[in-house]
Amino acid sequence: MKKWASLMLSTVLCGVVLAGCGSNGNNDNGSANATEGAAKTEDNQAAAGTNNAGAKAENEEAAAPESAIKGKITFATNRTDLVETELKNYAQRFHEKYPEATVEFEAIKDYEESMKVRLASNEFPDVILVPKTVTKEKLPEFFAPLDDLGLNDKVYFKDNYSSQDGKLYGIVSGSSAMGITYNKKAFEKAGITAVPKTLDEFYAACEKLKAAGIIPMSTNFKDKWPLMGWDQEAFLFANDPALHNTMAGQDEPFTMDGPYGQAMSIIKTIVDKGYAEKDLMSTNWEGSKKDVASGTTAMYLLGNWVVPQVIDNGAKSEDVGFFPLPIDNSGEAKALLSPDYAYAVSKKSGNLETAKAFLKWLVEESGYDDFGGFIPVLKDKKPALPQLAEFMAFNPKVVEMQAESDEYLKIGNKMQFDTSGLAQDVIMGKDMAKVFADYNKRWKEARAAVAK
Repeated sequence: MKKWASLMLSTVLCGVVLAGCGSNGNNDNGSANATEGAAKTEDNQAAAGTNNAGAKAENEEAAAPESAIKGKITFATNRTDLVETELKNYAQRFHEKYPEATVEFEAIKDYEESMKVRLASNEFPDVILVPKTVTKEKLPEFFAPLDDLGLNDKVYFKDNYSSQDGKLYGIVSGSSAMGITYNKKAFEKAGITAVPKTLDEFYAACEKLKAAGIIPMSTNFKDKWPLMGWDQEAFLFANDPALHNTMAGQDEPFTMDGPYGQAMSIIKTIVDKGYAEKDLMSTNWEGSKKDVASGTTAMYLLGNWVVPQVIDNGAKSEDVGFFPLPIDNSGEAKALLSPDYAYAVSKKSGNLETAKAFLKWLVEESGYDDFGGFIPVLKDKKPALPQLAEFMAFNPKVVEMQAESDEYLKIGNKMQFDTSGLAQDVIMGKDMAKVFADYNKRWKEARAAVAK
């Protein structure tokens, strides 16, 4: 398996630096000189052979003619904030390219839970973002294969959404590095002259921000899902790109001196020392973006995709930065790179070819990865997010998050393991050891039930 940290993060991000970071767009990616040259050669060769793609694999079908791309389709998305803006623009542009086709967007706030129910009833839109709980073995049950789109050799994370039958069922919308998005003006007001490189320096910066009347960290505790980053920080403590899969072989993965104890102790310290929002139950995701943009709140721990959202809420691009969260006092920066949601097409779509054409258009032409601040999934696409250059200047050791195994997903589904919920329980619990004991009990029981 190719190392996508070097091919993707280093390759694309060095490309940002070499390009001078002139764009104020909302993307990430990387490209390193030698690796980029090799990757480009591969991709150019793949592009040159597009006309012969059907001969590459026995199960690969011919792409649909444009005349087959017609009718109405619906796309389910978690981006409720874009229904009246960017998504309208996408619908119009797709219709302009295919005049006989139209697309409507269904924006869902509680996306994971809602789609889990709809998948169970087999009633969901033509194109969706694959819920995180869908196992590889279930992909052919719900989705149509995408091998006929000619994208298999051009995208990263292909293996993540290829099932046991060897076919591709999902294409990742982009990827991100987990880190701290921060308001530089807030740092300046608090007298912070350098980005923290150790955990002690990070806490000291939080103390200065608090003293200056600035909320150091936005947790978005009430909305819960933004706490997912603390689960991902555990991967760095474990130095294990497949930490979730490793857990599938353990009865008690939650320990005080283990990766979860180390990661969760940081967010617990942040809250206990008053470095987070004063009233956790009144936090609001949409409002928090405005708070970080204005500098009344200084930082987020989230993927680089949040950078453009802060800018869209009023901050100047040059006033927003991005750096790796220091998880210890070693001074060595670490970062987790992970894929975002994948697009997939319902096998029961009434306009299958139109749905596939829209998915391909999303990947190749929409510019959503740029708009969303993602590292593009297309191997030969350059990033547009200048903040990634700052991030890479720390020379972080990259941990490459691997696809979650069916075994892990089955145990997690049985237990109803919610990574953001774990962070909530740790924050609210007086004794983290007791929280972990409860989680270990439920994990062990779920693991035993799945093994039967």
